[in-house]
Amino acid sequence: MPGLSPGVISDDRLKELSQSEIRRYGRQIIIPDVGLIGQKKLKAARVLIVGVGGLGSVASLYLAAAGVGTIGLIDYDVVEETNLQRQIIYTTDDVGKRKIDAARDRLSRLNPNVEIETYGEAISSSNALEIIQNYDVVIDATDNFPARYLLNDACVILDRPLIYGSIFRFDGQVSVFYPKKGPCYRCLYPEPPAPNMVPSCAEGGVLGVLPGIVGTIQANEAIKLIMGIGEPLIGRLLMVDALLFSFRELRIERDRNCPVCGENPTIRELIDYEEFCGLRRGGEVEEEFEITPEELKEKLEREEVQLIDVREPFEWEICHIEGAKLIPLSQLPSRIHELDPTKPIVVYCHSGYRSAQAVKLLRELGLRRSYNLAGGIDAYAERVDPSMPRY
Repeated sequence: MPGLSPGVISDDRLKELSQSEIRRYGRQIIIPDVGLIGQKKLKAARVLIVGVGGLGSVASLYLAAAGVGTIGLIDYDVVEETNLQRQIIYTTDDVGKRKIDAARDRLSRLNPNVEIETYGEAISSSNALEIIQNYDVVIDATDNFPARYLLNDACVILDRPLIYGSIFRFDGQVSVFYPKKGPCYRCLYPEPPAPNMVPSCAEGGVLGVLPGIVGTIQANEAIKLIMGIGEPLIGRLLMVDALLFSFRELRIERDRNCPVCGENPTIRELIDYEEFCGLRRGGEVEEEFEITPEELKEKLEREEVQLIDVREPFEWEICHIEGAKLIPLSQLPSRIHELDPTKPIVVYCHSGYRSAQAVKLLRELGLRRSYNLAGGIDAYAERVDPSMPRY
């Protein structure tokens, strides 16, 4: 597919560059495919980045440096020490601050010519269309399936290009979903995975440099779309293997029966994406089957409890609760016989998701005195045993 010239920015929006801007962006302007017109398009562009974590922090830095005129940032989280391994927009001094505030300050110091707009809330069906309609390009830097389907549907409805990126351990994916010019995210993934089947970065881990690689590619795609140059990743899924350092490309075809971008769409407005992804249909253990870290501490002091750790062995080596038994979640069905049905069972993982699956399984098998440690060992370390390493 050739470039999308003239890009997503119309000529009537272009403004002159100052002498200082020409000097700042000089090495970019002298590229024949960019020139003054390309730089003016960047200055006029409005890019929304949803999620200012590993992907969003890298993409925002490069877009600000490149001279994108307005960058919107959506995130409701605060900076934690565990973010610093990969979210390079932040420093140790930012721990505890709202991400959008710390990111805005950093980007403004990097390039005072760029206007930073912030939204300290989660993207949702109630605010997505209102926010996205004010931007030319959307970068999906989220880490959960409800947000991905939401952004896809909103961008199809509003006819905005969506630059998708995802990361896990050593693997990354990037594509551009552009309504009327190619397939959408639902054409690639018609149905979300079952709840808790795909672990988050907090559960499965991610190599620190991987979001740098993928986030930079997302920024590159945004710049190409804005200028109307090159061949965007429309209809193509770029797969990155950081361990082998290889790149593979898969072709994505538009699904004629896609409920959003197909010939006869059935989804014409935003839906409940938590429900669509199964997160309101028993994806988590019920509250009555949960136990808090404080309650577990008291329980361990007064009675005999079977404490089961369903994490992986390498996580166990980092830290574990004294007296626990390691049975990784994948081994639990074949090791049920090791549990005593006459004694209470408390199951934990890192943050409570895998252990919720385990408790659901145990209760279905008749072990009715099984409970999930809410918040996992991370919450236990934070609220009960601060001497325990956290990861």
